[in-house]
Amino acid sequence: MAQFVVRNIENVVKTRLQRRARRNGRSMEEEIRDILRNAAVEEPLPSGGLGNEIAALFAKVGLESDIPELRGHAIKPFEFEP
Repeated sequence: MAQFVVRNIENVVKTRLQRRARRNGRSMEEEIRDILRNAAVEEPLPSGGLGNEIAALFAKVGLESDIPELRGHAIKPFEFEP
């Protein structure tokens, strides 16, 4: 197993860690290991893409009518002048 040495931790942080460990019935070392384990958990990457995620956020809003200013307009690419 790896070991870490963390220097220059403020006294107030150390005191809070000690209190937290005491509340959870652990040593301060075990409490810090648990904090690090939880911080290092990899969150799942979104698989559907940003557009799908945004659509999912608003799926339950209940929009029942078209938005006229967005319907029937052709998309025109912007032309840059040299």
